[in-house]
Amino acid sequence: MTTTNAPVAVVTGASSGIGAATARALAADGYHVICAARRYDRVHDLAADIGGVAVACDITDPDDVAVLAEVAGDRVALLVNNAGGAVGQEPLAEADFDAWQRMYDTNVLGAARVTKALLPALEAAEGTVVFVTSTAAEAAYEGGAGYNAAKAGERMVVGALRLELSGHPVRVCEVAPGMVHTEEFSLTRFGGDQARADAVYAGVPDPLSADDIAEVIAWVASRPAHVNIDRLIVRPRAQAANHKVHRVG
Repeated sequence: MTTTNAPVAVVTGASSGIGAATARALAADGYHVICAARRYDRVHDLAADIGGVAVACDITDPDDVAVLAEVAGDRVALLVNNAGGAVGQEPLAEADFDAWQRMYDTNVLGAARVTKALLPALEAAEGTVVFVTSTAAEAAYEGGAGYNAAKAGERMVVGALRLELSGHPVRVCEVAPGMVHTEEFSLTRFGGDQARADAVYAGVPDPLSADDIAEVIAWVASRPAHVNIDRLIVRPRAQAANHKVHRVG
């Protein structure tokens, strides 16, 4: 169990990208950050850098989530449900439903499982939950059906939870990033195919960075207790919509 005078924040998927950047931003804002991810070596190094705590946690594993809740303690001021991601981009006619299942298990069930486990501690601290969804929940695109469905499903979890907690001292917020260039998101999506991953961002002037989204999450969490940012959609200027991206060259 974590014992600290600083407010406790839990960030899932903290081993890289938006999660790691968010952990650093929250630590700079004075939080004691619980850095959770499957890759313990990565979050161990991150936690050591920011004075936080590393927890090996696969959010699809109930036992891992129970350990995370125990480490987080009785009061959690902020939960950032960031773990998730996309796998594949095939049209429905070629769908890999094992990949769809993995996306649903992480983006929907995993986020819900962590939230359920930490909800008593969030209520005790009059805390905030931020779900990192995606503009994939905004509109469908070719090859995106599995990820569209998973992120839209996560969005429905956000909305239902906010209704269920009406009158309770917990804020439920959503940040939906558009095109964010991180080291691993597209590389993971395309099974390690660097050329396909690079093509996603080819010619796009100034896609978002992980730090951009981390700054937004920290801002959402820092609003006065009576202010709830229901949903904040963040895209780079070059991306007018999922299917409308300005490219140069």
